[in-house]
Amino acid sequence: MLDYKKEYERWLASDALSADEKAELKSIAGDEIEIESRFYGPLEFGTAGLRGTMKVGLHQMNVHVIRWATQGFADVIAAEGDEAKKKGVAICMDCRVNSMAFARAAAEVCAANGIRVRIFESLRPTPELSFAVRYYGCQAGINVTASHNPKEYNGYKVYWADGAQLPPHHASAIAAKMDELDIFDSIQLADYDEAVKSGQISLIGAETDEKFLANVMAQVNDPESVKKVADDFSIIYTPFHGTGYKLIPEALKRLGMKHVICVPEQMVIDGNFPTVVSPNPENPEGFAIAVEMAKKQSVSFIMGSDPDADRIGIMVRDAFGEFITITGNQNGVILLDYLIGALKRSGRMPADPVALKSIVSTEMARKVAEANGVKCYDTFTGFKFLAEKKNQLEESGEGKVIMAFEESYGYMFGDYVRDKDAVTAALILAEAACYYAAQGKTMYDALQDCYAKYGYYREKTINLVMPGLDGMVKMKEIMDTLRKDPLGEVAGIKVVEQKDYQNGSVHNTVTGADSAMELSGSNVLRYELEDGTSFIIRPSGTEPKIKVYILASGADQADADAKVAKYAEFAETIKNI
Repeated sequence: MLDYKKEYERWLASDALSADEKAELKSIAGDEIEIESRFYGPLEFGTAGLRGTMKVGLHQMNVHVIRWATQGFADVIAAEGDEAKKKGVAICMDCRVNSMAFARAAAEVCAANGIRVRIFESLRPTPELSFAVRYYGCQAGINVTASHNPKEYNGYKVYWADGAQLPPHHASAIAAKMDELDIFDSIQLADYDEAVKSGQISLIGAETDEKFLANVMAQVNDPESVKKVADDFSIIYTPFHGTGYKLIPEALKRLGMKHVICVPEQMVIDGNFPTVVSPNPENPEGFAIAVEMAKKQSVSFIMGSDPDADRIGIMVRDAFGEFITITGNQNGVILLDYLIGALKRSGRMPADPVALKSIVSTEMARKVAEANGVKCYDTFTGFKFLAEKKNQLEESGEGKVIMAFEESYGYMFGDYVRDKDAVTAALILAEAACYYAAQGKTMYDALQDCYAKYGYYREKTINLVMPGLDGMVKMKEIMDTLRKDPLGEVAGIKVVEQKDYQNGSVHNTVTGADSAMELSGSNVLRYELEDGTSFIIRPSGTEPKIKVYILASGADQADADAKVAKYAEFAETIKNI
């Protein structure tokens, strides 16, 4: 185990640190808990890259950790040969404090290692980074973002040539390289301005925007419905101070929307997110200003994208005229149901259509897909796995993916990105809203129509937060205990099937039979209950929490809601295992 005190002293003595950085470290002298939390070990580099709070320290997000990770990544790229270095990397950043500085630091390391760099001149949505990697034929991509996390956080996501986040074997290769490198002495650095002058680093921006938007607009299926209601139909949109501020309103304008009302306070680019507690479309609190605007202007439809514009959420008026949050699962169902209908009506439905979802996303999506002649496949949580499945199915000729989604407000369409894409999702949601408005319906009505057609489903995610070093240990203990002593019942309801996605095993508790799943290699436990509910437990890959997912269905909405409430209460007891 790393001697955190020695590491703290090493950082204090390093010439690589600025005077301000050293002053920050000196300010925690004597605070053993804080020193340990910053230096007990490095941030773990995983398939989601890095994510942590912005402080000076080995286990934090700062320019030194960024350089270290990038040097490891540069070594992995260089190992692919000179052609890979020529193809280079695309780099983008979000609105957060230090994001531009971190992106430039990554560019300096890549340039020093002979890797060509294309860096966006200012903040851009995550899906545009995925697009840029594919469009320019890059070997890799780097995205400085902490997505929807609070303002104290920043992150570092890495992509490969297909535009998807790195698969596990590449992430492991970077982590192994970082273990070989000294965080200060092993780093190669170029001067940013000199590298720009020499052409090793080039700036991209408006041209890439246009190419990306052209692909987004190609997803339009029903411009006529938009025309029918454009004079009267209004949408309120908020980017939560982030990267969606430019391209999402532009896409809606090109769709033909005449009344896109942006929340002025939240159109201000600010990594401190001054108007929200958390810039996450999952949290209704963030929509408070938008809801007040909507009430005053009699608008029924609100959209909001997270800071890096890879997730999008909506709020709509219910049957009583009150604004309610549409969950990520409900959003996914509305989108999928609408898209299948729109593709069929426009004659654009491909042969062998496929929908993809993560294992923790609603089973209602499978019902929608299969009822309409569309195959549905599950993947592990994380869009790299959805992208991998899309590539596999399409390259083998087994099917054409029309939509992929996760319950956490992530949606992917088309062939030009391999990540969550709030820009395209906003376009299709707006088109759907216009389609239903032309029939005198709202998006809430569309959801109720789905329930009437496909059955009543309800889902809930419970986050069991376990911060700090002790929390990580506790999370591991819980998962180990559950594997050693699997749940036989949940809230008094018998478990009929136990699934462990780590080794791909399935145990039927009724027959005693054991079998294997196609999916394996992820730290997830799933319990199928006697009443048809799925109860799923997994540690988060990006935050210090265990997530419990409840996927329920019922004879009606009240029945489904009652099941969720019962299992949610039980879920809270998991942290005491």
